[in-house]
Amino acid sequence: MSDTDKSAQEETRCGFAALVGAPNAGKSTLLNQLVGAKVSIVSRKAQTTRALVRGIAIEGAAQIILVDTPGIFKPKRRLDRAMVASALSGAADADVIALLVDSRKGLDEEVEAILAQLQQARAPKLLVLNKIDLIPREKLLALAQTLNARQTFDDTFMISALKGDGVDALRKALARRMAPSPWLYPEDQLSDAPLRLLASEITREKLYERLHDELPYQSTVETESWTNQKDGSARIEQTIYVARDSQKKIVIGEGGRTIKAIGQAARKEIAEAAEQKVHLFLFVKVRENWADDPERYREMRLEFPKGE
Repeated sequence: MSDTDKSAQEETRCGFAALVGAPNAGKSTLLNQLVGAKVSIVSRKAQTTRALVRGIAIEGAAQIILVDTPGIFKPKRRLDRAMVASALSGAADADVIALLVDSRKGLDEEVEAILAQLQQARAPKLLVLNKIDLIPREKLLALAQTLNARQTFDDTFMISALKGDGVDALRKALARRMAPSPWLYPEDQLSDAPLRLLASEITREKLYERLHDELPYQSTVETESWTNQKDGSARIEQTIYVARDSQKKIVIGEGGRTIKAIGQAARKEIAEAAEQKVHLFLFVKVRENWADDPERYREMRLEFPKGE
């Protein structure tokens, strides 16, 4: 009997796995590795994941719906509070929680804060030490021992999300913890994020890649229109919103060179995600207080926090 026939006879399993961790722990990179395709923004700039993007991974007869939560950190602004609330709700609703820790940083203040939040979570927890290729093994083992003494973890995994080392074992462990259930998504679906949102995230990533030292974290991208043409291609118009006119000039660049490069890089990835030819048109606008506008939060599928 082939493996495919065996899987067909197995009882299907399905559930939610939350990836939590400090900003830049590598959650988005790990999500993309588990799914086997790009479904979440990856950036050197901290706190770039804003929406609860769900990636969908298949392991045997199990469908694992991965919730890529925004990095948990000390919130100051309204947007920060929305992201932290989103991350905690994603963890609270999950069937299993995977805490991702940057091995180089170890048990720092941010990880301490997350451990305190996770005390209230009832779901089984897995400890995932990332970037293991960057520190000596004895330090890695000591860190695993320290973290396991602080919190009850069902298992510990040591991985390199960037290289994919150890990710298969983690995917299998997540699959084992999914409850018997019909699959919630078609087999070939990789994410529940609408294409418009994914397209915005891709362009925002290219924006950060190009201008990570010059552009503030508050910039955002919205897909204003997506029109499928008669020839099968898509015409997409997106607006990059920045807080000040000086930032607008940085995004456009001398002679429009910067925005042209961002557009070319984004168009290529959006076309791959949409599986169609794409004509991408980018515009830059100044919107001083966009982080206080409830409509912007709905775009990112975040709850708008009340109060200052």
